[in-house]
Amino acid sequence: MPEARLAVVIDGTPLPPDEARVLWDRFSTHMDAHSGDLAGFARAEGFASVHPTAEGGRAILLISRTEAQRPYGSPQTPGGSMGGSTMGQGAPTRRKKRR
Repeated sequence: MPEARLAVVIDGTPLPPDEARVLWDRFSTHMDAHSGDLAGFARAEGFASVHPTAEGGRAILLISRTEAQRPYGSPQTPGGSMGGSTMGQGAPTRRKKRR
């Protein structure tokens, strides 16, 4: 089974692929309506922060219940729970579902 292209990790624990996809949908909808508002999305979902990143061709939302929100595109702190580069400018674009 191929690895999902979208992932969510909450405080170091990966969500199952189906749950990750649903959370990514909510994240994309929020970011479409409120460009760059990571803190607002985190608050609305009951988290302290959300940090989009990319690793190995996968888009990953790193979510924390305790870690402070950083500005969009700021570098990861050394020794963080997940490596990888930040996604730079803007939210990942949503692709239309294939039928």
